[in-house]
Amino acid sequence: MKKTVLYFALFVVFSNYSQEKIGRPFISGSLNLTLGINENYTIGNNNDETLIEPSALFLRAGFGYEFKRRLAISFNAGFDYHWHYATSAFPTYGTLKVNITEFENDALFVETSFGKMWRPSSNYPDGNYYGFGIGVQAAGVQRWNTIIRLDFHRKGIIGFENNRLDSISFGIGFCFF
Repeated sequence: MKKTVLYFALFVVFSNYSQEKIGRPFISGSLNLTLGINENYTIGNNNDETLIEPSALFLRAGFGYEFKRRLAISFNAGFDYHWHYATSAFPTYGTLKVNITEFENDALFVETSFGKMWRPSSNYPDGNYYGFGIGVQAAGVQRWNTIIRLDFHRKGIIGFENNRLDSISFGIGFCFF
């Protein structure tokens, strides 16, 4: 893994100083929120409870390289917290993003992620992290782009139902080229 990160960093540095530009480096970040069903909700309740409530929060940051405005690879790290399970995790993962269509610097994309999830407590062991998402990247002022996304996350955690924790999240983020 260390060699892969080193080779990727060298590739980004050398490609930035090359004669022919094949792409551009970027920094990205996002905030995702997962909604879940309130198990204590009853129809006609007087406790001001809602049927849908937030169940998890994901913070992400990363850096990568976009090739010919079509394909991008990146390395990301983040923090995940699930309220219902009182569990947190630190995923580190690589992402492959493909722009499906592009119109006036706005893009519709799909991306897939794979990596390792680190657990800060000993309640559950470390596990694998998988993700798949779809989103829109809207061109902004100068080099800032806004990202709106819908993601599926799977965390392989032994001790949960089917030894995994699945979630679907909505997010907003940025990409700085």
